[in-house]
Amino acid sequence: MQDPLNKNALIFGGASGIGWAAAQTMMEHGAKVTIADVHRSSECNDAARYIDCDVCKAEQVCAAVRYATERDPLDWLVYSTGIQRYGSVVDTSVEEYDLVQSINARGAFLACRAAIPRMPKGGAIVLVSSVQALACQESVAAYAASKGTLEALTRAMAVDHAKDNIRVNAVLPGTVDTPMVRSSARRFGGADGLEQTLQQWGESHPLGRVGHADEIANLIAFLLSDKASFITGASYRADGGLLAQLAVRL
Repeated sequence: MQDPLNKNALIFGGASGIGWAAAQTMMEHGAKVTIADVHRSSECNDAARYIDCDVCKAEQVCAAVRYATERDPLDWLVYSTGIQRYGSVVDTSVEEYDLVQSINARGAFLACRAAIPRMPKGGAIVLVSSVQALACQESVAAYAASKGTLEALTRAMAVDHAKDNIRVNAVLPGTVDTPMVRSSARRFGGADGLEQTLQQWGESHPLGRVGHADEIANLIAFLLSDKASFITGASYRADGGLLAQLAVRL
């Protein structure tokens, strides 16, 4: 990652998981980071500024962007806010579907809508999507739809804002050890226990393990940096080889 001294970054969903790992990576290289989230986790420290933000509420998203740009234009934006819900389209209520879309996809739209006018030429955006935008397991209809929306939004914004040299890319993680994944493992792990469930899920990836949040953060940091200056409208999988393999085994 190119030294981002004096870069001003805003991370939605930066209080935990991949967002927090991205915040740490940027701060380690000297960037000024603002975290916008619904809760300040114990992981957050005084190195990053923090603002409460419910991404379902447009006025709070706009307030977060104003807070992050009080003194400097916004160089980097990361949208890492997301929730997971389970069910087919028949099992999922309209209210639950709307909630997933509102947090995972509409929130990204609101964040970018507010942030782009405050970004200088040469700014960069990364949306955290998922491999389930491309291929999915059973009973994730709402989640997969929301992540597919992020894929399309990435391409559209990359085209619309290329004239201002604002780059927009997406990162598609596989299974990564985050609080959200651990919550799912507790739900579906049964008697096997949390750690054994995570190990089993990891074994479905050719690399034989789940990913670590800092591994995704490194990819985010690269895409934001000037080293990726000719990359926009792209989606990068960081999935341990998950989508490279066929389900059929010899």
